Amino acid sequence: MAKEKKLVESITSMDEDFAKWYTDIVKKAELIEYTSVKGCMVIRPYGYAIWENMQKILDGMFKETGHENVCMPMFIPESLLQKEKDHVEGFAPEVAWVTHGGSEKLEDRLCVRPTSETLFCEHYSNIIHSYRDLPKLYNQWVSVVRWEKTTRPFLRSREFLWQEGHTIHATAEEAIAETEQMLNIYAEFCERDLAMPVIKGKKTESDKFAGAESTYAIEALMHDGKALQAGTSHYFGDGFARAFDIEYTDKENKHVFPHQTSWGVTTRLIGAIIMTHGDNSGLVLPPAVAPIQVVILPIAQHKEGVLEKANELYDRIKAAGVRVKLDDSENSAGWKFAEYEMKGVPVRVEIGPKDIEAGQCVIATRHNGEKTVVSLDELETAVAQKLQEVRDGLYQKALENREKRTYDCKTIDEINEKLASEGDGFVMAMWCGDEACEDAVKEQTGVGSRCIPMEQRQISDTCVCCGKKAEHMVCWGKAY
Repeated sequence: MAKEKKLVESITSMDEDFAKWYTDIVKKAELIEYTSVKGCMVIRPYGYAIWENMQKILDGMFKETGHENVCMPMFIPESLLQKEKDHVEGFAPEVAWVTHGGSEKLEDRLCVRPTSETLFCEHYSNIIHSYRDLPKLYNQWVSVVRWEKTTRPFLRSREFLWQEGHTIHATAEEAIAETEQMLNIYAEFCERDLAMPVIKGKKTESDKFAGAESTYAIEALMHDGKALQAGTSHYFGDGFARAFDIEYTDKENKHVFPHQTSWGVTTRLIGAIIMTHGDNSGLVLPPAVAPIQVVILPIAQHKEGVLEKANELYDRIKAAGVRVKLDDSENSAGWKFAEYEMKGVPVRVEIGPKDIEAGQCVIATRHNGEKTVVSLDELETAVAQKLQEVRDGLYQKALENREKRTYDCKTIDEINEKLASEGDGFVMAMWCGDEACEDAVKEQTGVGSRCIPMEQRQISDTCVCCGKKAEHMVCWGKAY
């Protein structure tokens, strides 16, 4: 029991120091380990299993919509990167360069992939010639490197894992539809599988992706009231096609430029799960991506028949398609309770001698600590119901946090008053569309524009900053 107490006490309270609480969890739950390269991390098996489950779900969704996986090189020649001016300028501060191959200096230094638009464009220019070659619906699962100055595990690291979709279409209409479709897929995944409510919206001109005509994003609110960009989808128009001489012959035998998109989510979604659902006992994982969905803990396992019955329950739950673990180690029951709380396992099944005699087991749910006595005859049904209860409970709790921390404001003074009295959160306020006002709001309140939500409301007729006629309701917030 002493070990159990030490394990729980080793997590800093989120109310005391949210950043330290977060770091404690990623370490104590064995998600990552630091390395000798600043800003780079080892994703340990438990952390990587969460990513694998995300990858499996998303990859299935991509393939259902006709996308194929490819793999582009890690290196981009500088001369290739320079072909799209806005794009290279946007990434220049974060690029890592390879200057030597062995002992020889390279004539054209190589960029370590921060993103792959230029590589896809070079490929497209070689394979697309006719309208019959379109569309190309590609995606890749790779790592990228961005030389961040300030790093934090999962949220902002110098090397991270992601998927990046790259598609090319005959018309603007098709490409815009693709951009919106992928944004909706991300939103569905986050809300259904990660139990994390998001706001879908369009980025302002000053905040869009380098080289894009328009950028769409999903924004989530973390437990501490800060925003996290959970995914983006970009419409490029034909700008990249023109820069890279990608042309095709249409049905009228005319040479025209195609239209492109890109879209991506990263391992920062693991950080989003931690900061949306975690508590002072550790991780709280949504069942869809939990490496272990159910853990079986035999109570008084030294007594006759307990381990045999626990193994029987294991076989039944596994046969139902659930990721289940039986912990028959010699650690105490109290230590095991704390261990699997720390790891965020959604459902715990307890079985002991008295339970066996009564033909029952005890099921506990991680998100609220509730325990239910269940007949062994109804085990599979009860486990499925409890897993759904965990997902629904997590989503509702996160939604309530967002609603409680969303403030409608009509003036800059109102924004400052709300943030001072209620704490950080999403601020919904009207905007005239002028970048100077966008900058002024951030300078005077500390909250920047997160997106222009798809679902608009008319909070007032005038801009929160200058008082002129408003064009959009904007979601503002402090962000990770």
